[in-house]
Amino acid sequence: MSDPTAYLLERAWVAGAIQDDVVVEIEDGRFASVTPGGVDRHVVGETEANKSRFPRPGGEIARLPGLTIPGLANCHSHAFHRALRGRTQRDRGTFWSWRDQMYDVAARLDPDTYLDLATVTYREMVAAGITGVGEFHYLHHQPDGTPYDDPNEMGLVLIEAARRAGLRITLLDACYLSSGFGKPLEGPQVRFGDGSAAAWSDRVSRLPEAAHALVGSAIHSVRAVVRDQLSLVAEHPARALHVHLSEQVAENDACHAAYGASPTQVLGDSGVLGPLTTAVHATHLTAADVAALGGSSTYACFCPTTERDLGDGIGPGRALHDAGSPLTLGSDSHAVIDLFEEMRAVELDERLATQERGHWTAAELLAAATRHESLGWQDEAGAIAAGMRADLVTIATDHVRTAGTGADEQTAVFAAVAEDVTHVVADGRVVFRESDRDQLGRDLDDVIGRLWG
Repeated sequence: MSDPTAYLLERAWVAGAIQDDVVVEIEDGRFASVTPGGVDRHVVGETEANKSRFPRPGGEIARLPGLTIPGLANCHSHAFHRALRGRTQRDRGTFWSWRDQMYDVAARLDPDTYLDLATVTYREMVAAGITGVGEFHYLHHQPDGTPYDDPNEMGLVLIEAARRAGLRITLLDACYLSSGFGKPLEGPQVRFGDGSAAAWSDRVSRLPEAAHALVGSAIHSVRAVVRDQLSLVAEHPARALHVHLSEQVAENDACHAAYGASPTQVLGDSGVLGPLTTAVHATHLTAADVAALGGSSTYACFCPTTERDLGDGIGPGRALHDAGSPLTLGSDSHAVIDLFEEMRAVELDERLATQERGHWTAAELLAAATRHESLGWQDEAGAIAAGMRADLVTIATDHVRTAGTGADEQTAVFAAVAEDVTHVVADGRVVFRESDRDQLGRDLDDVIGRLWG
């Protein structure tokens, strides 16, 4: 059965507002036309006028009841962390003790098991309305650090997993050279490293792109790439450049001890900041750091569900936005894969930190969750508009959580959860239906159960 080429959206977020009875036509995976109030929803497919206006078999238009929004962008993912969900909560330590458990998962994976795990993880993203992911990739080599026959084998696995799941991917290949400010890599970290920024750049330059896949760069952190190598990474031609920044106070303290400057200052001095760069987490910042990030138009990617799970802290999201850093969102460690929860957590966390309400509007948060530009898909996705990639995420407005909430942007941001997504279209193809959810749960349980043995 072929995918529909026209839809009637009962309600939809179009041009920054909720519109009723929106007809969208799709050609070659993009929106050919978007027409609010375009058809009487009670006679779709029944009148000669509609058949003439929308000539296709039977003149029919597929109806999507509920609230439809653009495809969501998960701008920070570590796919293999999904295997940790529910297995680290006995730990009463810190981010650093959690990291040891993460390394245990990293040591277990090979190309075959990683393909299985990444595929079901990306399928879970699609079921949550995510149509584009930024995969921050540093699991490069064999467990002893020896490259695979194809040194990009693990990156190719992620690109293939995204294809199978029906997801666009920007593979953000991370340079990772040190266990901390020049110290050699240790234990499971040895499979992350290429030895130098030049060797990393040479390997990454051989990664292929595809219709659903772009290749970007990443600096794991100022801990993992010494200062004199940072500019070499920044100079590598890439669609986008992402970096973990000031996630932990300990990272800031160690950076000051090593360089006499904050991580943001070190990145700025090395030419890393700018409109193609995303600072991930950006949690523990000074006023000068905020000004530097905003003044350079560097994106800020917040991952609130991971940041709270790891006890990282609450970043200055509104201050960064007001300084000039556009907000994006990610699910990072996948303690939860739910960008609706990430959206509202940005606002709710700032309420906790300030004891005041109303830092972000629902429209601003929905814009952040649908912002694909920081992944290199400029003017490609994130809006239901003619010429854009045809991504549609439909939310049920009659579920227990969403009923009576107004069926508008407030519903999407402050009421809905991932399980309220009933239908997902990516690049014009149906990639998820509500009936797929039970099988997805069984597949996740099977793949992760086999990984842990």
